[in-house]
Amino acid sequence: MASIMGKRAMRQICILAVAALMLAAPPAPAQDQQSVAAPLPYKIVPLKLPQPINDPSFDALRQQLTDIAERKDRAALAKLVVSLGFFWDRENGNGADKRKTGVDNLAAALGLDSPDGTGWDMLATFANDPTASTSPDHRGVICSPADPSYDGKALDHLIDASDTDPSDWGYPVSPNIEVHAEGDAASPVIDKLGLYFVRVMPDAINASPSYIRIALPSGKTGYVSIDSIAPMGNDQLCYVPAVHGGWKIAGYVGGGEPR
Repeated sequence: MASIMGKRAMRQICILAVAALMLAAPPAPAQDQQSVAAPLPYKIVPLKLPQPINDPSFDALRQQLTDIAERKDRAALAKLVVSLGFFWDRENGNGADKRKTGVDNLAAALGLDSPDGTGWDMLATFANDPTASTSPDHRGVICSPADPSYDGKALDHLIDASDTDPSDWGYPVSPNIEVHAEGDAASPVIDKLGLYFVRVMPDAINASPSYIRIALPSGKTGYVSIDSIAPMGNDQLCYVPAVHGGWKIAGYVGGGEPR
């Protein structure tokens, strides 16, 4: 199964992505809280976090995109997007409109025309991530953020054995994340997370919106900061080598209906 880092401050995409975890795990009814609060222990599935790619031209493109996002400069963005062949891999098929330019399709995927500017914020978030991995579906294309490395069969077994969904699982963006007894930074630290998948739990208790509830492999539950856990299945911005060197945006992976 596909999944998606680090305590890198630039990895702000986790903040956006964890919101999907929260939606996927809504608060449990009060009468179900006891069963939710006592999950069974589960087997650890370790993972290896992705590393930044060593490519100065990719770093240069990321800086350009950061500047463009700050200015909301669509004309400048168009020069960094392929004019033809842009793809948009959605859950329900290819969302790219072949009649439109690459930048217009990218704008639809990110929601760049949203009045609140969230689409440009998303672009800046993608630009801030230094990791990328080879696309399994598009030859010569890399996509960012990169996925962690892990044993897919072991994760499949964990999900089946725990009778859960992939959306119930996330992973720490860095090692040794503190797990608190309550959804409050001042509460006692009861454990620290290693680099393995953790179960995200619904919570009927009024915790701070900055914290989410997780189940540890031991079956104990605790709270971690919301930006310290990334969900499986992050959206990705994809790039292809440009003709005269460097990179151009070639596509987008994620999303449902066009925005």
